[in-house]
Amino acid sequence: MTYLVLTLIGPDRPGLVEAVAAVVAAHGGNWLESRMAHLAGKFAGILRIEVPSDKAASLQSALAELDARGLKVVGESASGATTVAGGRTLYLELVGLDRPGIVREISQLLSGSGANVEELSTDRSSAPMSGEMLFEAKARVRLPSSADLSKLRAALERLASDMMIEIRLVETALETKPRKS
Repeated sequence: MTYLVLTLIGPDRPGLVEAVAAVVAAHGGNWLESRMAHLAGKFAGILRIEVPSDKAASLQSALAELDARGLKVVGESASGATTVAGGRTLYLELVGLDRPGIVREISQLLSGSGANVEELSTDRSSAPMSGEMLFEAKARVRLPSSADLSKLRAALERLASDMMIEIRLVETALETKPRKS
């Protein structure tokens, strides 16, 4: 089997997921996991599939043909393994008044601590009372075993105070359910 990670983007309209799924299925592929969203009139997504090795090249060609329908698909070979590396899984939640640079400052601090952002979701919404724009972020972060969690917490608290935002960091146990490969 060959594993591929695909990224796709195009003008949002009904049938985009079906178009990709049909091509994957026609080549004997299996849709393993994905994240997709409507953003600013575009449909964007990432997904991981497996396909018989002898059909991987023809699948890539067929996916490239979706460009004629307005959907750009890029595929990259990947390993089939989804094993979780050592360390701690942390969940970060952030909310505060929107302003440029929030993601940069938080990600800079995390990176400086050796943390890897594995998943990030952000959104803006209108504050209930004032109507000002709120920025919200949720992230799954992997912190190496050698990193000092208390120093990271203290640094995040200082940054939250400086930026006048709320940050919540929760340490969780590693997932116990097996992941498909």
